[in-house]
Amino acid sequence: MLRITTRCVTRLNFNRTFVSQSNISGFKTINQGSKYSPNFKQYLRMPNDEAGSFFHDIPLGLAPENATVNMVVEIPRWSNAKFEISKELQLNPIIQDTKKGKLRFVNNIFPFKGYMHNYGAIPQTWEDPTTEEFEGIGLRGDNDPLDCCEIGSEVLNMGDIKKVKILGSLGLIDDGELDWKVIVIDVNDPLANQLQNLSDVEKYMPTLLHNTREWFRNYKVPQGKPKNEFAFDEEYLDVPKTISIIQKCNKSWDKLISGKGLEPFDSIPMTQRSSKDIQIESKAEVDSPIPVETKIWHYV
Repeated sequence: MLRITTRCVTRLNFNRTFVSQSNISGFKTINQGSKYSPNFKQYLRMPNDEAGSFFHDIPLGLAPENATVNMVVEIPRWSNAKFEISKELQLNPIIQDTKKGKLRFVNNIFPFKGYMHNYGAIPQTWEDPTTEEFEGIGLRGDNDPLDCCEIGSEVLNMGDIKKVKILGSLGLIDDGELDWKVIVIDVNDPLANQLQNLSDVEKYMPTLLHNTREWFRNYKVPQGKPKNEFAFDEEYLDVPKTISIIQKCNKSWDKLISGKGLEPFDSIPMTQRSSKDIQIESKAEVDSPIPVETKIWHYV
């Protein structure tokens, strides 16, 4: 249960605070509820011990000269549960997505188990659903932070905050909205120094970019949905264009935080940020069972 209170409340209980294995020092996480259940929430604990927002309080950390940025890990590689930063709850905890009241798990598409990359978001970005993201495309943003696919060798943890190198991006069209997938690698990965762009990814990780695109094309097919499509003739965009996308979405985030210039929209994300007047009590529970469907392979 989230407690939003004044300064006279009970002290924070961090007996079950989980330290995120992070390149960005000082941030930790607080779990509530049972993982793989509707009551699970993972909150951000700031370096000053205040509760914070994964969406709004972690710095963007964009360094165009080095092509690096910060990433919040939502879903570890090879897992199936669709966790994401909540737009609807105060302080934007990581929760498991639901559809029609049912928790969402992605299917295994041969030869992959769950998500083929560490999957997450770039903080302090917003894919604006009120305006077209690029002139001439006619698509609006999906109302989320920018998505990241981390392609390094390590399986990361939910709530990790990583400095990552930007390698390119893919413009997925999902339910009529533009949903960017930014391709990155942890700066501390053994291959990070060799990977500067998409050509290097092809050289050192042959077929990875092709398989990434095919995974996003097909991952909803086992649920009876059509294949996804892509903008820009299905081509990946290079590092400079991807940095421009991040900068644009950061400006959109500035607009979101200010609350000014927003067109009428039903689902504007919560923008509550870290405050010493907000306290969160850790109440982690035993993980819930994972559906047996996550063990099945689908051939698409």
